[in-house]
Amino acid sequence: MGVSGCGKSTIGSLLSKELGIPFFDGDDFHSDKNIKKMASGKALNDDDRLDWLSCLNTLAKKQLVTNSCVIVCSALKRKYRNILSENIEQETQWIYLSGSFDMIYERINSRVGHFMPPELLKSQFDTLEEPKNAFEVDSSLKPKEIIKKIIENLGVETRVN
Repeated sequence: MGVSGCGKSTIGSLLSKELGIPFFDGDDFHSDKNIKKMASGKALNDDDRLDWLSCLNTLAKKQLVTNSCVIVCSALKRKYRNILSENIEQETQWIYLSGSFDMIYERINSRVGHFMPPELLKSQFDTLEEPKNAFEVDSSLKPKEIIKKIIENLGVETRVN
């Protein structure tokens, strides 16, 4: 979890490969309406997010029937994280990719083809309620370092050098 541009997709994909479990990017589950709203420069509100968060919760529950998974999602507010982990709290491990506004803004400006314009980053930082029950990792670290820290925190063997 974390604001747009903090590296969720990159780290989530690498982590899922390292752990040998499926990866899902929450952005792929947004409705067309939500994508159009963000692309037009408007931030999503709680009502916009409800169906999206519920969909991701359902996905997580289905994955837990057979294994586990990595799902990346901004999950900026505690109530969003509560929806995402509803009825699977014990199986949910939150990882918070933190970083400075300036560093993440620079990353967003260099992205190509993403629907969220850089102008919405401030609203994400304004909305962000930093989690108290998450493992926090500085997103300015190199991806391999971040993966190593996450895997050490999870208590599993690492293949990352």
